Amino acid sequence: MFKLIFTNAKGESIELYGPPYRLMRVEGLGDVEADVQTQKAPFQDGETLIDTVFDARYIQIEIKIVGEDEADIEAKRRYLAAVFNPRLGEGTLFYESETTTRQINAVADSIPLFPDGSTNRGRTFQKAVINLVCPNPYWQGILEGDQMAYLMGGLKFPLVLPARFAHRGFQRVFTNAGDVPTPVQIEFKGPAQNPTIYNRTTGEFIKVNRDLGENDILYVDTSFGNKTVEILRAESNEKENAFNYIDLDSTFFQLEVGDNLIEYNSNNDSILTRVRISYRNRYVAI
Repeated sequence: MFKLIFTNAKGESIELYGPPYRLMRVEGLGDVEADVQTQKAPFQDGETLIDTVFDARYIQIEIKIVGEDEADIEAKRRYLAAVFNPRLGEGTLFYESETTTRQINAVADSIPLFPDGSTNRGRTFQKAVINLVCPNPYWQGILEGDQMAYLMGGLKFPLVLPARFAHRGFQRVFTNAGDVPTPVQIEFKGPAQNPTIYNRTTGEFIKVNRDLGENDILYVDTSFGNKTVEILRAESNEKENAFNYIDLDSTFFQLEVGDNLIEYNSNNDSILTRVRISYRNRYVAI
């Protein structure tokens, strides 16, 4: 058995599993429509596949509110409506079972429906239907990733192989165990000159033509619709927008499905340099 937990933009949460909000039925954990994009040339038999993209995910949840009396049911109904208020914007829906933990951003497309009738409503119970829209249709796993330390030969430290040392760089394998490519969040702590992150598996890289002082931190997010390049300056504790300093050949790459060989280069031999790569595996269904 699994349970659902919804947390809205205000941080208010509600668990849909057992009383008082007993989970009865849920649809949309897997089924998402795909838009198969094709083109056809004159005199061509059939069509040529261009791409396939997913539509938004729609989830419908049916629950049974259980209470002590009519006043208790009314209070629980009001709280349910407040948590799933569409005006709050996107919240996070969590799926938890004994073996799986997933999450997805979702927003209610209406106030929860409270049907009337003797089979739907009584002195100590009230059925409710919640309709959610997930603009990004992918379920996301737990936060993955680890720190990459810039070290020279001769030092001993714990490390999961494979890895390779070079005079001005360090490589490490990060595995995307999801169903589709996934964006990365990068923290690059100085000192560094023109910090660069390579995905050697795809040949792509992100290079920022700026210097990082000791304890300055470069933040890069390659998420679609949320691309970010910022530098937190240690001296002033203020963030600097570094988007304009991106090398023109850079690509906001994603981790491909499977193993990805990631390398960083700091043009600096300091052992103080640290790089952390974070990401969430993305899945098309649960």
